Amino acid sequence: MLKKAFEINNESLKANNYFLFYGSNEGAKNEKISELFLKINRENVQIFDEKEILDRENDFFQSILSKSLFEENKIIRINRATDKVLKIISEILKRNIKDIKIILNSGVLEKKSKLRNFFEKDSKLTCVPFYDDTTQTLSNLTKSFFSKNKIIISQSDINLLISRANGDRGALYNELNKIKFYSMNKKKISTSVILKLTNLIENYSISELIDNCLAKNMKKTLKILNENNFNSEDCIIISRMFLNKAKKLLILRINYEKNNSLELTINNFKPPIFWKDKEITKQQVTNWKSAHIKELIYQLNKIELYIKKNINNSVNIISDFILENTVKNN
Repeated sequence: MLKKAFEINNESLKANNYFLFYGSNEGAKNEKISELFLKINRENVQIFDEKEILDRENDFFQSILSKSLFEENKIIRINRATDKVLKIISEILKRNIKDIKIILNSGVLEKKSKLRNFFEKDSKLTCVPFYDDTTQTLSNLTKSFFSKNKIIISQSDINLLISRANGDRGALYNELNKIKFYSMNKKKISTSVILKLTNLIENYSISELIDNCLAKNMKKTLKILNENNFNSEDCIIISRMFLNKAKKLLILRINYEKNNSLELTINNFKPPIFWKDKEITKQQVTNWKSAHIKELIYQLNKIELYIKKNINNSVNIISDFILENTVKNN
């Protein structure tokens, strides 16, 4: 059954035991979980990653079956849930396991997602999308925070903080807490302090990160890595996008080695390269030889598998890989 976030209350918890929270707003999801579920039994919460459950399916079921006989109101949270976990949920429903509440925490799910459709169509299940917070919502949260903590701040600085939250109240709370700790003995916060304490406003995309790595622009690559909070899911996306860009670069480099004309190589490429990307593409083509690009592609095929096997250390793995290939002399 599809519901909106504000519709989930104590009555919802009495009616249903299975919840799918999906969307990019991690802050709003965590807030709703703390607000409702953790009030039931904060001491009896188990948190799993989907991969952990899929790898040890029998152990997971044994844990549920054995402990549910002695414990009430057990809460199980499964993070990074995808369509792969659907068979587990279906099996739990078949076994009619009681005294548990299961929360699936997923990222953005497309309309064709089997997991999303399963939860939307069954009246015994609850599906809740969590979209980005509006500017007005974030503004109200920010004003309430500063009023409660008796901190003086200008409207322009409030707007600055909101712009850095990227529609996620979780990100906003992180920045507000930094200010709270800094202002223990201060009643007023200046713009310069906010700029030092909070994350920089420029949010670089994954594509820009890879482009600067391939262009051997160490300063810009480091800046992007430092100013973005990538997670394990981002690391998989980075490795795949990196692979696609490397394959494109290989074609460009081979053509360049044939015609010995950088302009001709760039202008004749299909699909056409957008004008604003031409300069950095030229840097990439001149910085890499075809043999080195082939080696890069080989390493990229291995790195995704390595990240999946070491998901808890994925950010360090991909960051080291990017920096290594930025400084590597080709």
